[in-house]
Amino acid sequence: MNNRWNLKGQIALVTGASKGIGAAAAEELLGFGATVVAVARTAADLEARVAQWRAQGFDAHARPADVSRPDERQALLLDVSRQWPKLDILVNNVGTNIRKATAAYSREEFQHIMATNLESVFGMCQAAYPLLQQAGGGSIVNVASVAGLTHVRTGSPYGMSKAAMVQLGRNLAVEWAPDHIRVNTVAPWYIRTPLVAGVLSNEEFLQGVLARTPLKRIGEPEEVGAAVAFLCLPAAAYITGQCLSVDGGFTANGFS
Repeated sequence: MNNRWNLKGQIALVTGASKGIGAAAAEELLGFGATVVAVARTAADLEARVAQWRAQGFDAHARPADVSRPDERQALLLDVSRQWPKLDILVNNVGTNIRKATAAYSREEFQHIMATNLESVFGMCQAAYPLLQQAGGGSIVNVASVAGLTHVRTGSPYGMSKAAMVQLGRNLAVEWAPDHIRVNTVAPWYIRTPLVAGVLSNEEFLQGVLARTPLKRIGEPEEVGAAVAFLCLPAAAYITGQCLSVDGGFTANGFS
């Protein structure tokens, strides 16, 4: 029974793992016994975080990389394959946003959002596929957003990228099921992370968010990290192709 609730012997790769949801997801996976390869662009922040985990006795490894760049994705997965013969878990968490009216986006801004949020996920899934096959199956969890399910004033390119991530999860779940690779998505609402600190510092905006959230609070990174880890556990072995909203009831809320 307990084997359904641990990840001992499994290798996990988590992107955007130096802070926020990525760090929380990595820490949850470590707590369940996984070896975690933590990836982020800023080497100093990433290595400091990994040093903290290693000091606690966890098997964590830092791999600085910008996964929005195809060459760095390939180099990262090559490096991982040289040290570990397989990959059991892939968590695609890295993301960014530029909040503007649709007509105000430059082509460069649009491309930056898409490269970071969507192309990185597609590319990481492609590159990790042989290692997941080598493991005899595994779990991919993509961190999207409720912005991919409904309008939340975050900007249309961000919403587009997150909606595409949800559909990518459905497609891959079906396509890769014969390989015993499960693919799921989590869709958070406002979570207390550096990405949204600026907008949540506006009291009027914050009160608007809370008014639309039945649980009447902002979520914490650990609450999304726990959902990610659950979807990776053997206990979730019959769950694939799903999108789990971690949103305090936001997407269930209508006219209330």
